Amino acid sequence: MRASVAVLTVLVVAVASRPTLRAHEIGTTRVSVVFEEGRTYQIDIVTDATALAEKLEASAGRTLNADMRSEQLQSLMAGADAMFRGRITLMFDDAEARPAIAYAVRPVPDASSASTAAIHLTGEIPPGARHFTWKYGWTFASYAMTVRNASSVESATEWLEGGQTSPPISLAAPPSHLDRLQTAWRYLVLGFTHIVPKGLDHVLFVLGLYLLSGRARSILWQVSAFTVAHSITLGLSMYGIVSVTPRIVEPLIAVSIAYVAVENIFLSELKSWRIALVFAFGLLHGMGFAGALRELGLPRTEFLTALLTFNAGVETGQLAVIGAAFLLVGWHCAHRGWYRRRVVVPASALIACIAAYWTVQRLMS
Repeated sequence: MRASVAVLTVLVVAVASRPTLRAHEIGTTRVSVVFEEGRTYQIDIVTDATALAEKLEASAGRTLNADMRSEQLQSLMAGADAMFRGRITLMFDDAEARPAIAYAVRPVPDASSASTAAIHLTGEIPPGARHFTWKYGWTFASYAMTVRNASSVESATEWLEGGQTSPPISLAAPPSHLDRLQTAWRYLVLGFTHIVPKGLDHVLFVLGLYLLSGRARSILWQVSAFTVAHSITLGLSMYGIVSVTPRIVEPLIAVSIAYVAVENIFLSELKSWRIALVFAFGLLHGMGFAGALRELGLPRTEFLTALLTFNAGVETGQLAVIGAAFLLVGWHCAHRGWYRRRVVVPASALIACIAAYWTVQRLMS
């Protein structure tokens, strides 16, 4: 039993205190590939400028200056061109291409916005080449790569993990569109992975809900309120009815985690105001989910399918977290007299400390 508690604590500390942790890295990178009549290619990478600059500086053994302006970030990227090229690979059949690369960082329109890097790659397609493969190693998350011929407005999407090499893409006929079932499965998986393993802040929030009481009724009321709330704001945000900048949403999500954890220390039973607060916090988390999903992009022809299955994936991820917590500690010792003193209070205090750190980190980023 003590081993189970120790494992849970070590896992929380190990994954939540990673120095490079970001709230939702999923969706911060997009890649667009255009082939021009079999002669030339253009590849556009759009990504978080600060995150990319941090990785470039870390690879060089340096720390990024947090106060760098857009033009300074652009200069840093251009100066690290050789390093940047080291983690991208373009192949035409078996021949590696070396594109011309132009770096640009879009000016930040206001203090609440994040800077965006737009990286433009161009080059000639080798005569007789039939297939193209791509690899981008400057993200750890899932990202979408759209592929089309310049003569067509229709594009196809390949979903790749950071560092993954794409399957060979025909230059004559880019990948076909996913059908409804394939789209549903893809966004179900994206929703699940947005929680496990990439949504560590949401994982800690769900654990905070679970820790209040081991009773099924308490967990059910809280999870239901959270689910309904984040489903509302996820849908409203994706349809453009509600829009709040991540610079506001992300620190508030961290505050919600800290509040729930601190309340666990002083409460042992579910109170009515707790359900109301969980509902309010769910509205915040829904906007966080929407921010990631908006960056991922939704297929025009299967918008509703993708939206619903992404949300279903999020719910599946949350249930997986609760199930794991129950199997690890709840099943064995939730009914013991010492459970609250030895498990609930220390784990909640640990979650509160991590969330407080995240709050400060996000306010300063």
